[in-house]
Amino acid sequence: MSDKFSSEIKTVVSQYFQAIFYGDSDTLENTFHPQALLFGDIKGEPYFKTVADYIDGIKSRKSPNDLGEDFKMKILSIEIMSNMATVKAHVPMLGFNYYDFLSLNFVQGEWKIVNKLFTHVE
Repeated sequence: MSDKFSSEIKTVVSQYFQAIFYGDSDTLENTFHPQALLFGDIKGEPYFKTVADYIDGIKSRKSPNDLGEDFKMKILSIEIMSNMATVKAHVPMLGFNYYDFLSLNFVQGEWKIVNKLFTHVE
């Protein structure tokens, strides 16, 4: 069961990576639970958004792909316990060196990102 969950989680996180890299707001919306929250900091400035606000921001900016960036996002670790999981990811893009901690939950038969905690590391 854990191997199956690991594969499903990798698929969701891969879809998340692809969606933010290509600016695909529909796919991005599908990876998140509709009540997900995002917290973090960008160069020391606090960041807080609902997933709806976050997706609106993705819609209004040029994607890393449009800006000619190379895709370098990767999963660093996955931990699964029952119907919840955490993923640590490296998400360099748009001139930032982001690290994400994604919390996922198995909701109505699907893994969904329920929280995104992130920071930019110099």
